[in-house]
Amino acid sequence: MARGRDPMNLLILGGTGEARELAKELVARGEHVVSSLAGRVARPKLPHGETRVGGFGGPEGLARWLTENDVDAVIDATHPFAERIGANAAIAARETGTPLLRLARPGWTEQPDDTWHWADDLDHAARLLPALGDRVFLTSGRQGLAAFAGLDLWFLIRCVDPPEVPLPRRHEILLDRGPYTVENEHALMERHGIEVLVTKDSGGEMTAAKLTAARGLGLPVVVVRRPSRPETASVTTVQDALTWLSGTAKGSPA
Repeated sequence: MARGRDPMNLLILGGTGEARELAKELVARGEHVVSSLAGRVARPKLPHGETRVGGFGGPEGLARWLTENDVDAVIDATHPFAERIGANAAIAARETGTPLLRLARPGWTEQPDDTWHWADDLDHAARLLPALGDRVFLTSGRQGLAAFAGLDLWFLIRCVDPPEVPLPRRHEILLDRGPYTVENEHALMERHGIEVLVTKDSGGEMTAAKLTAARGLGLPVVVVRRPSRPETASVTTVQDALTWLSGTAKGSPA
C-alpha cells in the first residue's frame, strides 16, 4: 500500500487465473479486495482477500453494491466469454462514476500449420462440424451444448462440472480441469479417434495444449470468436492492471 492514503476498496469480477493473481498482488499491497465469482463452478479456486459468490441483480444491483460499499474501482477480469457481467459492469460503473478496467488475456494466434475455422458463436460452430469430421472433441464449456444436440456425430465433451442438457445423442463426458500437457492431449485425441476440435478463443496457457496437439495430428479446429465487450479501459496483463490502479483509481494519491 502506498504511504499517505487509506487502502483502496476494490471489486474484482473474477473467476480467472489473472483475477486470482491480481487479487493476491493487491492484498499483499494492503488494499481491500472483494472478488466476485459467478458461482457456476462447484469447487472454484478461491482468491486472496474477500470472496462473494453469485450475481448482483443486474446493473442496478451492481450499481447499488458499488455505492453501498464505497468502491474505488472495478476490475473486470472475468472469462472472455462472460459477456453479461461485462455489460452490467460497464453500465453500473458509468452510473456511479466508478473507474472500470477490463483485464483480459490475449486470444490465441493461428500458427502456419493450423487449420482453423472461425465461428461467430456455438450455433455457427455446430453448423461447421458435419463437413469437418464425425468424432468431435468439444471443449467449449458445459453451457450452450444444446447447439450440438441435433447433430448425428460422436462427441467427447470435456468440462469442469457436469454439463447441462440437452446433449448430443452420442457422447462421452470427461470431467477434468486444466492445466493440460501437449503429450496428454495428443494421447487423448488419438485414443478417442478425434477428427475435429471445438474450442472458444479463451486464450492463455492453461488450455492451449489442445491446440498444439491438434496441430501435430493435423486436425481441423473450430474456434469460436470472443463476443464484443463494451468500450472501456483495457489491459492484458496483471502488471498493467496494477499500473492503471496506481494512477487512475480515485483512491490513489495525486
